[in-house]
Amino acid sequence: MRALAIAATGMSAQQTNVEVIANNIANINTTGFKRARAEFTDLLYQAERAQGVPNQDGAEPVPEGALVGLGVRTIGIRNLHLQGPLAQTGNPLDLALNGRGWFQITSPSGDTLYTRAGSFNKGPTGQLVTADGYALNPALTLPQDASSIVINESGQVYAQIANQTSPTLVGQLTLATFANDSGLEPLGDNLYRETSASGQPVTGVAGTTGFGAVVQGYLEGSNVDPIKEITQLIQAQRAYEMNSKVIQAADDMAGVVSKGIR
Repeated sequence: MRALAIAATGMSAQQTNVEVIANNIANINTTGFKRARAEFTDLLYQAERAQGVPNQDGAEPVPEGALVGLGVRTIGIRNLHLQGPLAQTGNPLDLALNGRGWFQITSPSGDTLYTRAGSFNKGPTGQLVTADGYALNPALTLPQDASSIVINESGQVYAQIANQTSPTLVGQLTLATFANDSGLEPLGDNLYRETSASGQPVTGVAGTTGFGAVVQGYLEGSNVDPIKEITQLIQAQRAYEMNSKVIQAADDMAGVVSKGIR
């Protein structure tokens, strides 16, 4: 009975949906996290009666026919790269992006990775690094005797050095953008990697056309909406239950047939 297999694909799809929602909710307080959405497509159709073919010689073509669908499958899990809320931290090395763009990070293997989580720290030599110790790219080293650091919306980094009356420009942050942010590969630890689907990065200065502004002393929060996630969780749970009811009904129908044969 095809209903059993069809309902099973529905249960599998809703299980994936719940897993995606669970990951969204788990990362509701993760800095720079972008919520994901499971997307589905219907499976192949079996033709019980083809449309557009005459039923007999000289008759008009059958207008609709009879096509029975075979269920559903997961076609993709889309990361929704929408702006998250900015939360003030007061830490001068916490940086948020208001608009498009990614901070560029150099991994220990030398690869360039990308992140929206701008919670930076000073390394042992004054180099600006992530919480995992990955260096900002291009590298930026802060003076050891700097009493304060100011980073403007364009990403220019100024340091107030002892015995100097005005701040000194010590570096410039550059950002990267992609034609398709959803094509980036999430690696965990708030990091993403370029893929053929994302396209090659376009680098530039914050605040210029196509690039967001840098906001010092703030962090970008997760863009997960808890109310929306709970609503979608309930919908997925109900859909899973309905598919299980279909399996139960199909099993009962098969039982009626087998009892009738006996």
